[in-house]
Amino acid sequence: MKAATSNPKDGYRNRVELVQGTLDMLILRTLQWGAQHGHGIGQAIRANSGELLQVETGSLYPALHRLEKQGWISSEWKTSDKNQRAKYYDLTKNGKKQLLAQQSNWELFLKAVKGVMRPLA
Repeated sequence: MKAATSNPKDGYRNRVELVQGTLDMLILRTLQWGAQHGHGIGQAIRANSGELLQVETGSLYPALHRLEKQGWISSEWKTSDKNQRAKYYDLTKNGKKQLLAQQSNWELFLKAVKGVMRPLA
């Protein structure tokens, strides 16, 4: 997953890798709103980040397979709105628990980074 810079002229040239594990948390969070196919998950992450985050296909689908293997999401083949066969992913009960744990860890991480970037002394 890549994060865009604030300057649109820079385009993909200045995208940076995000913290490992962030994509898993964002996928779980997106699925908290309901089942979605892979492309829709990527679009939702991009839209909800104000177009700053773009999930590459080469990152998204391996993450979805990994999350399914861990039992945090389930999948089912369905027909999409565009009348095409698509694999839809949904958050499991264990996935909801994992999301809560990852959100807590994320908040601690943000607090730690803030402390380094803006030390009190």
